[in-house]
Amino acid sequence: MSRAHVDHRAIARFAEERVNLPRDKADEYRAQARRLREKLETYLDEHPNFTLRRMMLSGSLAKGTALRTLNDIDVAVYISGSDAPHDVKQLLEYLAERLRKAFPNFSPDQVKPQTYSVTVSFKGTGLDVDVVPVLYAGDSAWRGNLVSQEDGSFLETSIPLHLEFIRKRKRAQETHFAQVARLLKFWARRMKQEREGFRFKSFMVELILAHLTDQGQDLSDYPDAMQAFFTYIARSNLRQRIVFTDHYPVSDVGKCFDVVQIFDPINPTNNVAKLYTAEQADAIVDAALDAGDAIDAALSAPTKELTVRYWQKVLGSTFQG
Repeated sequence: MSRAHVDHRAIARFAEERVNLPRDKADEYRAQARRLREKLETYLDEHPNFTLRRMMLSGSLAKGTALRTLNDIDVAVYISGSDAPHDVKQLLEYLAERLRKAFPNFSPDQVKPQTYSVTVSFKGTGLDVDVVPVLYAGDSAWRGNLVSQEDGSFLETSIPLHLEFIRKRKRAQETHFAQVARLLKFWARRMKQEREGFRFKSFMVELILAHLTDQGQDLSDYPDAMQAFFTYIARSNLRQRIVFTDHYPVSDVGKCFDVVQIFDPINPTNNVAKLYTAEQADAIVDAALDAGDAIDAALSAPTKELTVRYWQKVLGSTFQG
């Protein structure tokens, strides 16, 4: 494939300038989450029987796959105690009340229950922290029941194990795993803006990329890596079951008739794509086919102008080569 007009370096440069969350912003946001955690830890030291046991940074900022467009931070709070409600609405009110106790300097309007989380707003930076409750019973690996942000159901999970799952793939392909994940999430975000009803959540993007990494896909050349991702979706029709064996054997995954099957690497009963319909899966396949065709055309285009035009079908009009 030709790299005469747009090569790996051009895609990497675009990622730094347009896709990635700048390092200083990432450090600022992590520091903000850390200050919140430290306030909670100070309160826990003074009130050892307090039911909020631990606060952990989660989501794309914790995994190192955040985009420049990041406007909130995901944090999980582990809640113990027999009096913690198991009704989602009541649990969120319970969490909000205790966060207000732990952070007495926050005004009531800075701590607000949402549908499936509690938002803590910082007046100085204008950044929101979405706090998701995890019901915790003392497991040493910090497994607990987290409130799903899709449908409000309780899902067994472990934030530390999830973060280690991603770190393992990042160690296998240093720099490149996280960067390709960000490029693909950037593409998926564009598709959501351009195609009505398009759905492709970031966790699914990361898990498909992790699957390809585990299969030996080299991610060090970004055009090739992105093309491999789109080719996998097209060839599998997004109907190939994906299971990881980091924490359980394949046999632990039971019968499943969901259209798309991408299983949580920590919980074999949780298909993270269970809510996707055939129509939504086909829309992802169609978008991947279009992106793959555009990259193929870009890599064989005779002029830079034409090459850039094809890449813009994948990365948007701000890409100038």
